[in-house]
Amino acid sequence: MSDRATVGTASVVVALVVDAVLVVVFAVVGRSSHAEGLDVAGVWGTAWPFLAGLGVGWLAARAWRHPLAVWPTGVIVWATTLVVGMLLRLVTGQGTAVAFIVVATLTLAVLLLGWRAIAWAATRLRARGRVGAA
Repeated sequence: MSDRATVGTASVVVALVVDAVLVVVFAVVGRSSHAEGLDVAGVWGTAWPFLAGLGVGWLAARAWRHPLAVWPTGVIVWATTLVVGMLLRLVTGQGTAVAFIVVATLTLAVLLLGWRAIAWAATRLRARGRVGAA
């Protein structure tokens, strides 16, 4: 296996882990802002529908091809995480109030698209630095 393939695989794994961690952060922040317990079971209960949506989003976007791309990868991952997460919350009797949907939409967009935009900008700056040094 070449170094290039290894770096690619590492990028995919890192991107998936970052996405999953950010979904859990979303759940933790949401629970803490409503004075709900931050025990593992409680956080899991809040996070799992969105983590399932994240998995569906990764498959739908084939995110392993371009895991750092905001468009279309990030947008598909974000939208699918949100929609599948909300549908799973609905069918399992968890809350889907309009205010929660709005907050989840915006927060997940900032988290799942934001880190990709930062990674894109950092990559561009690094590439620009290499060109200037050559």
